Amino acid sequence: MAPLVRDHRPLSQEPTVTLPVPDAEGIYAFPDDLMRAHQQWNDQLAERHHSHDHRVIELEAPHSKQRYFIEMRRPAGRPVLALEPHHDDFALSASGAFLARPRPLTVATVFVRSSSVHPALEHTYVTEAAVSALRDREGAAALAPFAATRVLLSHKDAESPYRAYERDCLERITEELREVVAAHPDAELLAPAAVTRHPDHLLVHAAAVRLGCRWFWEDLAFWSTYALVGCDRHLFRTRTGPALAPSLVDITHVVLDKVTVLRMHGSQMHPPRKMYRPIRHGWTTAADLLPGTGTYAERFYRTESP
Repeated sequence: MAPLVRDHRPLSQEPTVTLPVPDAEGIYAFPDDLMRAHQQWNDQLAERHHSHDHRVIELEAPHSKQRYFIEMRRPAGRPVLALEPHHDDFALSASGAFLARPRPLTVATVFVRSSSVHPALEHTYVTEAAVSALRDREGAAALAPFAATRVLLSHKDAESPYRAYERDCLERITEELREVVAAHPDAELLAPAAVTRHPDHLLVHAAAVRLGCRWFWEDLAFWSTYALVGCDRHLFRTRTGPALAPSLVDITHVVLDKVTVLRMHGSQMHPPRKMYRPIRHGWTTAADLLPGTGTYAERFYRTESP
């Protein structure tokens, strides 16, 4: 496993940590190395926090109750209104870009009611209300470093076996989101590209397009079963054609802070190493960057130049 030293706090003079970079053989040990790097980085931030550096805040993972530290972002520039299907979608797919380039942020979550919880915790969170409350706390904790405003709709997420969304549901949610957009007239819209076939993602993407959205993130919520399989990507390219032009955002210098965000949204995840799948994808995505410009990246799509 070849190490790479990166400056993870460009706004401070704190020491850097050694960030693991997987090679062709060592990629299968990648989560363990990343966990060690993240712990080292968290320890450094904890020292700053305990030394009364008020830029560093403390976060508690809602289920595990583990404590982590992260530097609070200072948003600047044009506001962004992110339309996410579920509480974890912005954190998984787009949080690195906003850690690297903070902007005033509002996140509108459409499907906030859920009975989907990790199988190991089904006897702990046994009702829809209990699961929904946990996911709500996870969403709030994940967005805390961004000073983000949250807007919650009231819909129930889809359950397997998944079926196409109902047309009247699209109409209803589009109108609800239209009111949210109207309340943020200066904001740039951001939404899922719907690389995955999940009906909730497809619905929110369709609603966002109706509302004039031209900036989309690559969906990572269903890493292991949807977003990266060849057939889904083929369907995505067939559906969108050249209409969505891909672009990459280098997140190398903030990737360990993104791990902290993932620890918040995925506090129920077991084992914890599963939370690092989006980071592994960030590493493979960065291969499309020009040489020397980054090791980790997130992929976005636009229908026109920003």
